[in-house]
Formats: sequence, structure tokens, C-alpha cells
Amino acid sequence: MAVPAAAPLPCSLLLVVCWVVAMGTAAGAKILPSPSNLNYSFIHICTLNWTWNPPENISSSCNLEYSSDIVINGVPEDRKKWGKNRFRVTDVHLNEEMHLRVRSECKNDTTSEPSPWVETSLLPKGIPGTAAVDLSCVWHNLEYMACTWRPGENASSDTNYSLFYWFDGLENPKKCSNYSVDQEIFECIFNLTFPKVTSNYPTISILIRDDSEEIRPVCASKNPTTLVKPATPRQLTLSKTNDRIDVKWSASETFPKNCLHYEVKWGNGDSDSVWISEINSVSIPGIDANSKYTFKVRAKPKRECYNSDFHSDWSEEKSIGEKRDSTIYVVLIITIPLVVAVSTIILLAYLKRLKILILPPIPDPREILKRMFGEQNEDSQSSAKYDPMNAFDRLIIEEEIHSLILTETSDSTNPEKENR
Repeated sequence: MAVPAAAPLPCSLLLVVCWVVAMGTAAGAKILPSPSNLNYSFIHICTLNWTWNPPENISSSCNLEYSSDIVINGVPEDRKKWGKNRFRVTDVHLNEEMHLRVRSECKNDTTSEPSPWVETSLLPKGIPGTAAVDLSCVWHNLEYMACTWRPGENASSDTNYSLFYWFDGLENPKKCSNYSVDQEIFECIFNLTFPKVTSNYPTISILIRDDSEEIRPVCASKNPTTLVKPATPRQLTLSKTNDRIDVKWSASETFPKNCLHYEVKWGNGDSDSVWISEINSVSIPGIDANSKYTFKVRAKPKRECYNSDFHSDWSEEKSIGEKRDSTIYVVLIITIPLVVAVSTIILLAYLKRLKILILPPIPDPREILKRMFGEQNEDSQSSAKYDPMNAFDRLIIEEEIHSLILTETSDSTNPEKENR
């Protein structure tokens, strides 16, 4: 009797078998041992060097490398590094909780798993909220650096911060001594120069702390090429030739050649224009002879030399040419007709008075006669009123009236006496 052929396995069963094989392979993968003796030490004020020892019992077929990472306040920085070196140099965060971790890996080896992480911690010192904040630095004209910061919110008013700086080339860190404080803004200025031929500038490490252990220190690393601010252009001169104006100014002597370009802002009051110049002069044609032009200049670093967004302050503004003031014409247009009108009115009034003086009006005869006879009547009446004869007649009449009154009074009183 023939034996029937085996039926093919279903696809789902095939996947299960593959998964079991893969799990068996994974289960058999060897986990590498971790590095040992992880330590750190300060190289300079804000630089750490952490080291570790290699793991034991590593197969010679393993291409051993180390993966290192930094965790700040529980959050990985995602700046992992792989390499065969058993050390790593990194910046330090003194005002935050910092964890350093490293593990072993066999690169391009599927038969082994990376080792567990080995960690060490660097805990901050001092009271939280006392560290300096808002640190900002500017490298002025490649000559000196000025750094400003504010005190921490929990720092006392008498906190005396100190700034230390170091870069590759200094034997020891230096302390900044040129301090000033204005409205709770600290500032410190220190000299910082390098040869002009230098194309690579070292990173500047800055530490701000107080002598008191209660004040938490803070570290920062600054790339000086991003902090460059040129000096303000000086000695701006203007000269005019026909319809062209030539503008010149002094170039900075501290910058390498062809590492600055200039912005020239000019205008005549109606509009402003900006010209870009690669050298410390510019010639502007097409100038109106009857206009006044103003100019100012500022410098900015070129990207191929410095990766800085700072530009210098504008130079002192200077002007050339004379502009006719249109307001004078407007005033004249308004004033001249007004003066003419006022003068005409005054002249007419004066001529009228002059006419009266030269040609007085002829009086009306009727008015003269009226005045004459009217005055005579008034005089006759007044003379009659004060004539002595009339006064004497009035006196006689008054005496007669009084005598009459006396006679009547005596007659009326006699009957009364008779009756008595």
C-alpha cells in the first residue's frame, strides 16, 4: 500500500516556526559585560574627562567599541559617541544634575548584545535658583570680550559673582577683574586677542560662581566666532565732484583683510538707499546738485570668516550739499498777498483822511441860519429870565398874594372871639 505524500504546511504555521527559531537564536545571543571603573575628573574650569576600564572576557572576534552618552536632569542629550577610546572629554553642567553613562558593543556582530549601561553622577552644589542666569557675551572688534548676566532669583542682594575664563592656549584659568553692576545687571570685560593669521579660534570656557558654597556655579562654552562685533567706522569723509559723491571711512586694523563688508546708508530726505561695499570707500553717481544728502556707515563680519550676526553701530551721520527749503516759497506765497492787502487798506484809509484835510466839506447855509437863529432865541429867553425888571415885578405880585392870604386869615378868626 502506498504511503500518501505529506501535506504542505500552512503559511501561518511557517511563520510560527520562523519566530520560534528567531527567539531561540536571540535567547542564545551573548550579552557583553559592561565597562568598569567609570570615573571623571576636571581638566579645566568647565571641562570633564571621564574614563573607564574595558570589560573582561571579550572574545577576540568582537570588534569592541564603546557607546557613551550624557543625561541632563533625566533627559538624554542625544549626543552619543562610538569609539575604541576609553575616555571622553565633555563640557560640564555645574548647575544641573548630570549623569555620564557608557556601555560595550560588538560592532557588526549579531551574536552578541550590548552590555548594560554603567553610570556615574555629577550632582550640583549650592541652593537652587542662585546660579547666574541670562549669560551673554560679545567679542568687540577682536580685542576684548564683554559678558553680562543677571543674578539668580534666589540669590541674595549682596551676592558677589566672579567670572573665570579659559581657552586652549592658557596654562591656567584667569579671573576677570573689570566688573560693573547697573540695575542688577552684572558685566565683566576681559582682553581677548589672537594673531590675525589664526583661522581656527578655540572655544572659550566661562565659569561664574561666588566664594560662598550656597551660590550654585554655572558653566558655559562660547564659540568666539559667533560673538564678533566690529567697531564703529570712524573718520567718515564726504567729497563732491560734479554729479558724484565720494564717501570714505577708516577700516578696522584688528580684522584680517577681506573679512568685513560695509553697509552705506544714504538719502536726501525723500528716500533712503543702502549700498554694500567690500572696501572702506564708495562712489555714488547721479547726485542732484540742488539736494542735501546724508550718509552713515556700519561694518559687518563676512560669513566666510566669522559666523556672527552682530554688526557695528552706525557711524556719525554726515551731510553734504544744500537743499532748497520749499517752506520758504510757501511762506512767501502766503505772505506777499497778505502784505499787499493790508497795505491797500491802510493806504485807502490814509487817502480818505488826506482828502478831508485838503478838500473839507462845504457847510449847508440852512444849517448855519438854523444855528444862528436858534442861538438868538435861546439867548433872548435866557436874558428875559434874568432881567431885573421882571424880577421886581414878580416880587410885587408875590407880596400882594401874601397880603391877601393874611387878610383872609384875620377875618376868619374874629367870629370865634365874638362867640366867646
